[in-house]
Amino acid sequence: MTTAPTQVESQVGLTHKQILTILGGLMAGMLLAALDQTIVSTSIRTIADDLGQLSGQAWATTAYLITSTITTPLYGKLSDLYGRRPLFIAAISIFVAGSVLSGVATSMTELAAFRAVQGLGAGGLFSLALAILADIVPPRERSRYQGMFLAVFGTSSVIGPIIGGFFAGADTIFGVTGWRWVFLINVPIGIVALAVVLKVLHIPHTRREHRIDWWGAVALVVGMVPLLLVAEQGNKWGWTSAASLVSIVVGVLGIVGFVLIERRMGDDALIPMRLFANRQFSQGLVVNVLIGLAMFGALATLPLYLQLVKGATPTQSGLWLLPMMVGLMGGSISSGIITGKTGRYKIFPVVGTALLIVAFAMMLALIKVDTPYLVLAGTFLVLGAGLGLNMQTMMMAVQNTVKARDIGVATSSATFFRATGGTIGTAVFLSLLFNGLPTNVNTQVQAVAGTPGFQQALASSGSSMQQYGAQLAGLSEDSAFINTLPATLAQPVKQGFVDSTHVVYILAGIVAVLAFLLVLLLKEVPLRTKSALQEIQEEDAAAAAAAGNVGLNDAAGAERERQQDDDLVTAGSAPTVEVTKPSGGRHRRD
Repeated sequence: MTTAPTQVESQVGLTHKQILTILGGLMAGMLLAALDQTIVSTSIRTIADDLGQLSGQAWATTAYLITSTITTPLYGKLSDLYGRRPLFIAAISIFVAGSVLSGVATSMTELAAFRAVQGLGAGGLFSLALAILADIVPPRERSRYQGMFLAVFGTSSVIGPIIGGFFAGADTIFGVTGWRWVFLINVPIGIVALAVVLKVLHIPHTRREHRIDWWGAVALVVGMVPLLLVAEQGNKWGWTSAASLVSIVVGVLGIVGFVLIERRMGDDALIPMRLFANRQFSQGLVVNVLIGLAMFGALATLPLYLQLVKGATPTQSGLWLLPMMVGLMGGSISSGIITGKTGRYKIFPVVGTALLIVAFAMMLALIKVDTPYLVLAGTFLVLGAGLGLNMQTMMMAVQNTVKARDIGVATSSATFFRATGGTIGTAVFLSLLFNGLPTNVNTQVQAVAGTPGFQQALASSGSSMQQYGAQLAGLSEDSAFINTLPATLAQPVKQGFVDSTHVVYILAGIVAVLAFLLVLLLKEVPLRTKSALQEIQEEDAAAAAAAGNVGLNDAAGAERERQQDDDLVTAGSAPTVEVTKPSGGRHRRD
């Protein structure tokens, strides 16, 4: 009885060195998914040109996005039931297999299908890595290790475009077409990740037998796939088109069905509805959605601004955004250190969301056609710091509000909601940007079209106003021509783009304000000092001890009854029964 806590401590008490070794495998797995996104986005146009289907490039991204998003809660629930290690290994293996298939694709249709396979693995790489960290590290110490995960994202954001540009620009590498290495590079990284995980990731797990929520999984797919499709393709289809409206209706019905099924499944649900009765959990998820909306919505416009207005290459735009990564990692690491020392964390999302508001105000006021890079760098730094103070802290806050056995579900739910918010934010903000772009560009062109300088530049370029207008009409599909125009002709296009970004920064700022207000209402729950595994094993030990006490009491009672019977037999007598005669006299019967 008294030795149970010591036994638990010896099973899950890991040293800092042991934790770092496990983190090496986790970060290698996360690097696969993080690096893949930035590499592919840089080289997708080259890939589409080579495969001869430029219009199909969006589906290669959409397919990956859909499968990676909808599988996230599946991985979380299954890992709670059957353990993190086998699910993490499966996620890496599926991702690597999808990478190999993508590397040998012969058409954009094949590539989209194989990217969907990649997404099936990627859905588990992020959420499971964070859940495993929660298993082995107490919440109070967790934030300083999560900063290393954000360092992976920061590094991939910088080197991804560089590597992608290198692969896309090379004719062949080792006899293989250059762009195919965008996917094949995942194979050696994945092998290293698998080797490390197989060697060091040995976490005790007690398997729990539960029903698998297959109907919930089907309803989630039915609900999310149409909504993600319309989020990605709605601007192209038209938001009021039949395809968009049907997708929205089917998606809403699917989500309603998912909620009803989850309520019926109880604790066996992919996302148990009882968790939403916890106010801190629900608020944390909403904040994650809002942060995803603001972050991905704004980040979708910044590379475009740097490339279209400042003339940066995709590789250069990645490097120019480096201050944002510095701010993100600085905010994450500093908040992690302070949280570990003080146990307090609410102040960081409060300050972080306030910095996001400031950053979007700076973007609205300062980002112009001729803004110096130092001013841009300062703006990016503030934006990154705001994100860094929020991302890992809100994840930890959500994890801290649930029972240890629900860590996987809580982590995957937070990841799922943030990714969904990011998808919606990217789709909505880019749609607003490009919907307003033609009007703003035309306004700027009309303002300068009659000036001598513009007319002289137009004549010198050898183009007519009609040809110039035709180029502008296809701006949403092909913007590369802007960098070939004379400065005078490019100026109204660039100014029109900057004007179109204002609505994005305003709405992102409003979202940040909502997140700030919600964080102010968030109750700061004291951080637990034990890891999830420690808590689970102590609960199991207590349950076993209680069961043992019940068994001992039952056995002792049975032994006492048996001993009483033995005493009677030993005494050579049996119980005496008195019988009453009809006359009222009594006699004894042995």
